Amino acid sequence: QVQLVESGGGSVQAGGSLRLSCAASGYTYSPHCMGWFRQAPGKEREGVAGIDKYGTRRYTDSVKVRFTISQDNAKNTLYLEMNSLKPEDTGMYYCASGQSLGRIACGRISSWGQGTQVSVSS
Repeated sequence: QVQLVESGGGSVQAGGSLRLSCAASGYTYSPHCMGWFRQAPGKEREGVAGIDKYGTRRYTDSVKVRFTISQDNAKNTLYLEMNSLKPEDTGMYYCASGQSLGRIACGRISSWGQGTQVSVSS
């Protein structure tokens, strides 16, 4: 059974940094894409970043330059380094695996994590 467990969320002031981690287990084969999504209160879930098995990275425009997605295949762990955080980055951040890398993040999602909360105060 596939399991994705996020960690690293928290509360920071604007301009601060956080690093999210997503530990993956239970895969019989490596997924094509791993990515991060977020959902702010009262808004729909949106893609933040994705990385495919070839190392191609995609980001939503609002986080380009500030966020970096990476993965450690030996540790089966996905990361999201978030710098220069803004209040609009506040939300629940979800890790996901998918069968394709879309324009921003993964598509054809097959598994979701439970999420980790990020709160950025001004």
